[in-house]
Amino acid sequence: MAKTDAVRDVSTYRTVPLDEETWPLMDALLVAHNGVFGGCWCLDFHAEGGDKSLGSQKRRETKHELVRRGAAHAALVLEGDDCVGWCQYGPTAELPRIKLRRVYDKGIAEGAEALPDWRITCFFVGRGHRRAGVAGAALAGALAQIAQAGGGLVEAYPDDIEGRKVSASFLWAGTIPMFEAAGFERGRQLGKNTWVVSRVMAAG
Repeated sequence: MAKTDAVRDVSTYRTVPLDEETWPLMDALLVAHNGVFGGCWCLDFHAEGGDKSLGSQKRRETKHELVRRGAAHAALVLEGDDCVGWCQYGPTAELPRIKLRRVYDKGIAEGAEALPDWRITCFFVGRGHRRAGVAGAALAGALAQIAQAGGGLVEAYPDDIEGRKVSASFLWAGTIPMFEAAGFERGRQLGKNTWVVSRVMAAG
């Protein structure tokens, strides 16, 4: 019988940090999915992602260089020896290009909230593993890594999916129920379906 979302054993997942040693695992999944979202290579939220002249291969090289420098963070979800998904996170200065940035910045200027210590910007789950608990495992891994790095205020910008049917491939920011299950609370609304959520992670 084919393995389905309903019977997949999420206890088989483990998470590891993205670094030079684990880059080939992430790279293999990115290559298998054509660089993800038209060749993004998970660069869009970095300052370097603003250069729209970069082709897919250059974006791949740039992301790899950030990993080499320790300037790109993610929790990779492994099943066996294969990377099946991840959660990208990092210090706020490392990931300045969040969605709905103008609305967000206006709220900061008006004192709606302070800038966080960490941002969680996106998730990716490989085909055949979607709606199978990979994103939740990636989020847990990212929070554990943030705690190990000293903790602090963590912010994310997930989608409100209540009353909507959304393809899993478009839920790259995560969902509010997933974040609330991980202890996050809603802050302000940025767009029709996008919210700021946050929680404080203690050092651990």
